[in-house]
Amino acid sequence: MAKVADKPFFPKPFLSFLVLSIIFGFGITLSEAGFPKIKHYKWDVEYMFWSPDCVENIVMGINGEFPGPTIRANAGDIVVVELTNKLHTEGVVIHWHGILQRGTPWADGTASISQCAINPGETFTYRFVVDKAGTYFYHGHLGMQRSAGLYGSLIVDPPEGRSEPFHYDEEINLLLSDWWHQSVHKQEVGLSSKPMRWIGEPQSILINGKGQFDCSIAAKYNQGLKQCELSGKEKCAPFILHVQPKKTYRIRIASTTALASLNFAIGNHELLVVEADGNYVQPFVTSDIDIYSGESYSVLITTDQNPLENYWVSIGVRARLPKTPPGLTLLNYLPNSASKLPISPPPETPHWEDFDRSKNFTFRIFAAMGSPKPPVRYNRRLFLLNTQNRINGFMKWAINNVSLALPPTPYLAAMKMRLNTAFNQNPPPETFPLNYDINNPPPNPETTTGNGVYKFNMGETVDVILQNANMLNPNMSEIHPWHLHGHDFWVLGYGEGKFYAPEDEKKLNLKNPPLRNTVVIFPYGWTAIRFVADNPGVWAFHCHIEPHLHMGMGVVFAEGVHMVGMIPPKALACGSTALVKNYPRLP
Repeated sequence: MAKVADKPFFPKPFLSFLVLSIIFGFGITLSEAGFPKIKHYKWDVEYMFWSPDCVENIVMGINGEFPGPTIRANAGDIVVVELTNKLHTEGVVIHWHGILQRGTPWADGTASISQCAINPGETFTYRFVVDKAGTYFYHGHLGMQRSAGLYGSLIVDPPEGRSEPFHYDEEINLLLSDWWHQSVHKQEVGLSSKPMRWIGEPQSILINGKGQFDCSIAAKYNQGLKQCELSGKEKCAPFILHVQPKKTYRIRIASTTALASLNFAIGNHELLVVEADGNYVQPFVTSDIDIYSGESYSVLITTDQNPLENYWVSIGVRARLPKTPPGLTLLNYLPNSASKLPISPPPETPHWEDFDRSKNFTFRIFAAMGSPKPPVRYNRRLFLLNTQNRINGFMKWAINNVSLALPPTPYLAAMKMRLNTAFNQNPPPETFPLNYDINNPPPNPETTTGNGVYKFNMGETVDVILQNANMLNPNMSEIHPWHLHGHDFWVLGYGEGKFYAPEDEKKLNLKNPPLRNTVVIFPYGWTAIRFVADNPGVWAFHCHIEPHLHMGMGVVFAEGVHMVGMIPPKALACGSTALVKNYPRLP
């Protein structure tokens, strides 16, 4: 079990930070959050044998658990995680997905960006404020360690004494992931080989770390499947959603998949969507939701169906040819036995290429009344073109024809210490050629690697137009979910084809755009976002599909680095920063 302690006092290292938070508006103030607590965890990260889908394999776990322990705190609380690396032969970091890290950019947990990787045998302490209520998660952010199972839930409740703006009786937390039998190390080598060896589709969909391979709990509805023979005590036994009739349940759903886009549905039950990525949305009813890697939602369900029956929970693959069977479990109406199967087959996952249905769901998401509105005008606009390319025969993904290759010295420390040789000081291109044909393969498939940074002025309003395009093979364009660290952004709109101003400007929603930290680009389309560069630090912005980021599909943003306080020395113990002896005396 995770080691955790609640400490309702301020250690000295946090006192200065808290005072600054109140003065400068970083995080939640005392008046907003009451008297915060310290949530203190001690974690060991190590490989261990596990059977996530009934097939024994190696997973990356925390304190002997898979998925890792759930962190639960109130908005304004301070989370402290003492992370010890027991992996023996590789470094590790953990990213706190959706937590803005105001005042603590070194705790963002991104190797080569916010910190050095934690070496085997070493301990690094993450300290940060959880800014606002919402459904979040954490995961590894070095190589493809998320694919290896390094993830867990992070739930933030409203400040003590406050309640959510919607009523529910109880809640259930679901963390969705995909799982391969092939080791992550073999996947990484394959992606970096010539010719590239693609990772293939996952063997299983996991619900809170549990799935079933080569058998199904719904086999009686499909002659070609074998019935799973499970006692309920196995590590792969389904995670059952136990409910009481005539109640309202909040189901928190987060996707930490490495590849798969998913569809979530519960037989005979409608879903009322109320939260997305830690932000309240205008409630709307739907039969199912599409959830992409990096996204999170809260839905409310009412258990108003026949109380003598149980009902299927089905999670199927979208946006890719589904070679992975749906993840299945039960909504168990107590006191029925969880062994009682529903009388109807599981909900059918919509066709994987039915993007109109996906867009219909996505386009219904608007900010709740009272949510912050975006600035009316932008100061700077980037056009980022996603393309699949090659470098000397090696397959890559690139943005504006630059494939991201992170430097050995973390950007945050390099910029703070003014180490101008640590990375390319020339920023990447801010746009792409106007005549680029997004509907056909790139005319010149060759690209280059780079590690330049887009630097913004503090307080600058930035628009980013994410532009999708055809891949190397004709008639192929994929969905890409993009995640921004250190910020929430407003999703101003989506469109087909290439973004054209001023025509497409008229389509942008400045009235009630949702705030998100992850957004999808549909095939051959564009997505427009807006954010304010008001969080001093260096922040990753990247495709959340693990192999795509591994192959270069990301960029780096920076703002106000001169305002960042002293970075913990253990975050600096690599690259050029490891050689700097007088860092604490630098202005």
